[in-house]
Amino acid sequence: MYHNYDDKKMVNFEWFRTFKAIYETGSLTGAAESLFISQPGVSLHLSSLEAYVGYKLFDRASRKMVSTERGKILYNYVQEAVCRLEDAEKHFHKSTEKDVPTISIGMCFETFQFTLESYLPTLPFNVIIKFGEYPEMLADLDNGILDLIITPQKGDYKNLLYKPFFKEKIVVVTGSQTPVSGFNKLHQQQDIAGMQAWLKEQRWYGTAGDMEHLRNFWFSNFGKRPDFKPNFIVPNMCSIIRCLSAGKGVAVVPDFLSKRELDAGAIKILWEGDKKIENMLYFATRKKSIYTEQTDLIENIFLKEIA
Repeated sequence: MYHNYDDKKMVNFEWFRTFKAIYETGSLTGAAESLFISQPGVSLHLSSLEAYVGYKLFDRASRKMVSTERGKILYNYVQEAVCRLEDAEKHFHKSTEKDVPTISIGMCFETFQFTLESYLPTLPFNVIIKFGEYPEMLADLDNGILDLIITPQKGDYKNLLYKPFFKEKIVVVTGSQTPVSGFNKLHQQQDIAGMQAWLKEQRWYGTAGDMEHLRNFWFSNFGKRPDFKPNFIVPNMCSIIRCLSAGKGVAVVPDFLSKRELDAGAIKILWEGDKKIENMLYFATRKKSIYTEQTDLIENIFLKEIA
């Protein structure tokens, strides 16, 4: 017997599953990640359910979805039922392949090369690495675009957690073939003008995108900005370390980026500065995350490599 159903009166279970995920994660992005579907798909499910029930379920705020009173009532009504159906689905669904989660991590390029790059083939989940400015990465973390960032900066986001794990020092390093007795003598004599002159005579390495370490170190110890330009501009700090390891030269870098070369004797610390510059590095995550297991594994890799 043929039944003529009106499509507008039919409801899809996936709409309720998506509604529950938005309610619990507080964002369309978070719901999409937890359900392994696209954000447009989440939006479509929500709009379909709102059309079905006839009223708004969420108010769209700048960074999150805020449940309306009717949305709260609906959540309390369907939450247990959706959980029971999801449990039944997991219990009775025959699957030989487990879903592989994907997490997104933000950090600077040099930190990635030094710590995480060699571990990527061993990770039991998918990883997307993003390089960028720290304020942008903090905003992306808060919005659910990133799941973990390694940052020396903290933002004013109530939804984020910051776990300190390492204090980097900004130091002057030289190639192992660079004669340094002259500088050491000037330093012992506290000849500030002589130290500046000696340093400015050296072959300096820098990066095109970031001269902040050199400027800050010079200003902290000499009370003014450096009045010279590096002799060699290379793509990144890892390039600086490799160049110094092969010959003579000077650069200002975070000490942990050169740990392996320092231990091997390929480069050496010339001067930590009489006024030391130290930056605390943080693991930053959202307070509510479905990827705690994965981010913990990444954090342990960092602790192993930097310690």
